[in-house]
Amino acid sequence: MADTYAIVESGGKQYRAEEGATLLVDRLSGDEGAKVALRPVMFRAGKDVVIEPAELEKVKVEAVVAEHLRGAKIRVFKYRAKKGYRRRAGHRSELTKLEVSSVKLLTRKPAAKKAEEPKAATEAKPAAEAKPAAAEEAVKEPVAKKPAARKPAAKKPATAAAAKKPAAKKPAARKPAAKKPAAKKPAARKPAPKKEGS
Repeated sequence: MADTYAIVESGGKQYRAEEGATLLVDRLSGDEGAKVALRPVMFRAGKDVVIEPAELEKVKVEAVVAEHLRGAKIRVFKYRAKKGYRRRAGHRSELTKLEVSSVKLLTRKPAAKKAEEPKAATEAKPAAEAKPAAAEEAVKEPVAKKPAARKPAAKKPATAAAAKKPAAKKPAARKPAAKKPAAKKPAARKPAPKKEGS
């Protein structure tokens, strides 16, 4: 274990990166042999620990893409007892092997790439100078503002609307079903006479 290391983030996961270490991360878009800059979350050198975002911008972690590979196959099997339900699937993760080439704390924040920004800034200056001149002229000549004229709401002709749409029909009230005459019931049986001798 080295004294100088960084915790870096890649693909939503965090890894411990030391100089010369190998990391297996989720697939990155770079080709084999390409240099990749990893985003540090923490840096430690001896007893010094850097976790503040302003200071972490000075930390530089570089790695070289060693190879692209696929992880071991994971077998997924879903099963419900006594239901005849079985589903089988497989999955292999797309991975990239990185070799960490450098982990260092710079003395100052690295300069941002400004290839196109100076051109855009010089083109924006003449337009910005023209705007204050126009604003000064507007200040010199105050214009009285009139309230916006209100338009009356358009009235819909009531007779035409009524003629076009027929009145909604109410559903007819249901009449109760006619009562059927009661069926004749067979006469109740008379209880058998009791025998007297027994």
